[in-house]
Amino acid sequence: IDSGEIVGFLGPNGAGKTTFFNCVTGIYKPTGGTMYLTTRDGNQHLLNGMKTHAITALGMARTFQNIRLFSEMTVLENVMIRHCRTHAGILSALLRDPRTVREEQDTIDKSYDLLKTVGLETFWNETAHNLPYGAQRRLEIARALATEPILLLLDEPAAGMNPQETNELKALIRSLRDSYDLSVLLIEHDMSMVMSLSDTIYVMEYGSPIASGTPEEIRSNPDVIKAYLGESHDA
Repeated sequence: IDSGEIVGFLGPNGAGKTTFFNCVTGIYKPTGGTMYLTTRDGNQHLLNGMKTHAITALGMARTFQNIRLFSEMTVLENVMIRHCRTHAGILSALLRDPRTVREEQDTIDKSYDLLKTVGLETFWNETAHNLPYGAQRRLEIARALATEPILLLLDEPAAGMNPQETNELKALIRSLRDSYDLSVLLIEHDMSMVMSLSDTIYVMEYGSPIASGTPEEIRSNPDVIKAYLGESHDA
């Protein structure tokens, strides 16, 4: 995945797409292969064996297929809790020294700005579970952005959305890529969304890559058509 690129990641159910996400984010330990992330300073880091929080700190963030919000917290608190670059410890939080107070206010301000970015600022004090489904999806993206990633992994972000919400999400992903200088890796079953968003597309089947290329190349690739639709046989 190149810097600033939006990459689509396709495959039938069970192809291994989410498993791949779980490997590169440290949830699963891969049994083979090597994974690297190049940070903004140009240094390349081997991800194999690295803990999830350490991978996050390097600049990789993700959303999940199934929404994983803190449902009883407010919208703002859900974003605040994902900031991973603060420095206050338990003692300073208890003593409320000036540095901690400033850092807390800075986290609040940055979190509110992210809510504005995804169009949720008016819901800042709403309990997360009261948000409409599409808004909960956008809140997950705002939480991922709070970790200040260079690579954003989106696992079926349009799942359950209506066409209008999907179009708004497409515009948001493009805007985030440009505004935050992000690379994006996108798992999505909405083919029109993937085809219109992606610079490059990779396709998997049964845990193995079967095709890669531009949206135009993937659309007409016989192996991809076979994976999704099967193949015809003579009667």
